[in-house]
Amino acid sequence: MALTKQQRRYRIKKRIRKIVSGTSERPRLSVFRSNKQIYAQLVNDVDGTTLLAISSLNKEISEKEGNKSEIAALVGKALAEKAKAAGIENVVFDRNGYLYHGRVKQLAEAAREGGLKF
Repeated sequence: MALTKQQRRYRIKKRIRKIVSGTSERPRLSVFRSNKQIYAQLVNDVDGTTLLAISSLNKEISEKEGNKSEIAALVGKALAEKAKAAGIENVVFDRNGYLYHGRVKQLAEAAREGGLKF
């Protein structure tokens, strides 16, 4: 019996999360994408806290025009700016079981351009 898309993604996610973990010095950049929106957050897995979060629903980003990939790039750039203001430069990227292309790739590349290192 074949796996559903959600089951496949969950298996990949578990496999990634065995390896990737965030600390206070190097938090985990976790990405979630729904059909319409994209969300990103920096997580300290040692303490179990979210250091900062941003999404395409934020007022500054939701007012912009563009397709979903362009919006994802804006989210990545805004995340990098907020992280720099909080004193965070190094992160660990967690694609959350999604393939590294499209919106996830745009967000990651924009975050790198914004100054995050991963």
